Amino acid sequence: MKMKRIGVLTSGGDSPGMNAAIRSVTRYAVYKGIEVMGIYNGFEGLIKSDFARFTHRSVSNIISRGGTILKTARCKEFTTTEGRSKAKDSLEKHGIDGLVVIGGNGSYRGAHIFGNEFKIPCIGVPATIDNDIEETDATIGSDTAVNTALHAIDNIRDTATSLERIFIVEVMGRESGFIAKQVGLGGGAEDIIIPEMNYDLEMMCEDINKGHNRGKISWIIIVAEGAAKSRKIAKEITKKTGFNVRLVVLGHIQRGGSPTAFDRILATRLGAAAVSLLADGQADKAVGIKADKINVVDFKVAIQEKKEADIELYKLLRILT
Repeated sequence: MKMKRIGVLTSGGDSPGMNAAIRSVTRYAVYKGIEVMGIYNGFEGLIKSDFARFTHRSVSNIISRGGTILKTARCKEFTTTEGRSKAKDSLEKHGIDGLVVIGGNGSYRGAHIFGNEFKIPCIGVPATIDNDIEETDATIGSDTAVNTALHAIDNIRDTATSLERIFIVEVMGRESGFIAKQVGLGGGAEDIIIPEMNYDLEMMCEDINKGHNRGKISWIIIVAEGAAKSRKIAKEITKKTGFNVRLVVLGHIQRGGSPTAFDRILATRLGAAAVSLLADGQADKAVGIKADKINVVDFKVAIQEKKEADIELYKLLRILT
């Protein structure tokens, strides 16, 4: 079946570069002679027919903007057969032949189920700051999030050195230690705590005491939010070492901001690749990047596998510390 009209939506947590992906999907589809409908508020908008016709000009001047002009929302109704049936009716009503879904694991699962249930071609574009989708070296937004956190940690290091204190910096990562590892290594942190590895608080405190005896005057520990309770760790370190500990939670600043050049280019390449797959009659696929080449896998591969943590990076951080 020739694609005449496709829909594009963003779902789940926002990430810098989503707008660049929307722009690429829209303009590449127009180039291929395919009409585009922007779907607002993710799968919720799909159910409620919250659509708008997108043209070449609809996506002007958005490549540098963070967030997503299509908005995003989590939708419990889409987890039900009844909700997905409404979404299918919306697509049929508007003559939409296929979908590009920009998001993370949850978005991929929804698209996989929906596409197979109603035989609607869906292609996934990976956009999540956690970089935790299988079969892609990078996800849209992850590079920007790391650089945003790293800038903050560099600033904190100045204060930690000036005040001779220990700082615990909490970064995003409920199930993934990607951001923590990257900023820990890039920012010269003394230790990291990530969900993929157990941590030894006693050994950490021993290291702090030994470092202090050698004349070390500051210490930065990066904690992924899903790995441990940062406030509790701060109290325990103070209790066991007697040193002042300050907690900084970076929070949602990591999701916002103008995307880096890497994320803009990645989003542009992946958006165009997704449209090409739909135009070629492909369905139930996810696009990614491997060794700087476009990589295409089945949705079931992308959502069933869990990307393993690069433990070698953690080992390197410990050696350099």
